[in-house]
Amino acid sequence: MAAEGLPVERACAVLGVSVSGYCGWLRRPPSARSIRHAWLSGAVGEIHAGSRQAYGAERVGAELVLGRGIAVCRQTVETLMRRAGLRGVSGRPKWPNTANIATAADLVDRDFARDEPNRLWAADITEHPTREGKGLLRGGAGAPSATGSWAGRSICGPPRRWPPTRWGWRSAIAARSPARL
Repeated sequence: MAAEGLPVERACAVLGVSVSGYCGWLRRPPSARSIRHAWLSGAVGEIHAGSRQAYGAERVGAELVLGRGIAVCRQTVETLMRRAGLRGVSGRPKWPNTANIATAADLVDRDFARDEPNRLWAADITEHPTREGKGLLRGGAGAPSATGSWAGRSICGPPRRWPPTRWGWRSAIAARSPARL
């Protein structure tokens, strides 16, 4: 109010502050807390910008305490971030809802019946976990003809079994033994 050109006495009377208190406040040097908050605001802004504006008050506070060795509580970091207008990213990433959206064009309109062989082919890729890692199986099969035969078939057989014991089943000890696997 006084900066807008109003007399200091009238502005102090409206606010309920003494004139001497106002003049003392103008001449007083900044407090230790305000100096520390100004210094911390720079560090908080630097950490927040370094995280691509993703870190919130908890992570910024953890970076100050654990990464830089500055003793500060989370509420102080929250206050400084609020004053600076900084916000972290909250929640899980928002993925677009792809329900009821066709991922590929259906070129055969779900009609797989053909009169002649080699007129329609379909393929599939399946992921199978193995002991060595994950394996991809690419299988292709043609659509059945009018006689019901397939133009191509998957050549995958049943999964490999370990040799059985002489009674036809592996014993519980052999099943747990890593040397036999």
